[in-house]
Amino acid sequence: MPTTPATATHSSSNGTAEPIMLELVDENGTTIGTAEKLAAHQAPGQLHRAFSVFLFDEQGRLLLQRRALGKYHSPGVWSNTCCGHPYPGESPFAAAARRTYEELGVSPSLLAEAGTVRYNHPDPASGLVEQEFNHLFVGMAQAALKPDPEEVGETAFVTAAELEKRHAEGPFSAWFMTVLDAARPAIRELTGPSAGW
Repeated sequence: MPTTPATATHSSSNGTAEPIMLELVDENGTTIGTAEKLAAHQAPGQLHRAFSVFLFDEQGRLLLQRRALGKYHSPGVWSNTCCGHPYPGESPFAAAARRTYEELGVSPSLLAEAGTVRYNHPDPASGLVEQEFNHLFVGMAQAALKPDPEEVGETAFVTAAELEKRHAEGPFSAWFMTVLDAARPAIRELTGPSAGW
């Protein structure tokens, strides 16, 4: 397995490497412990906290990213603007803002909570499982993107109609439609009825 920022250890304040830990949660989203990131995704998967971000431009187009080919999970597929996991004790909102900047080089000009969704999506290609309690966020991207090539292979702003065509052609992440459908009420509120979401 290639080492990427997602699977690599991160340095602690004393300079030693530590594994990336995730928050394990119960069905209500209450924290019940922690687990190492890769271990939490090994089948059958451990329910853990995650987040998904959907950013739009002023025309109501959704920012998609194609995950970099070096990603350990779902490489080379299209997905929502940004997704990931808070560190233990980090708020989902702070994690969403942090990872959006780390992956895409842009801070959302607006970021709002859009509910939560619970799902269990196996990834047939890797054998890993997304067993997640996912916090959803919608917002605006109004600055120039500066994607990190180790995280993001490609980006595109798409209308609702363009997304439908792209999704039919694939490939998209296993969780994409689940998180998009759960976020649609907040997306419609943000973009207005004319955007077609």
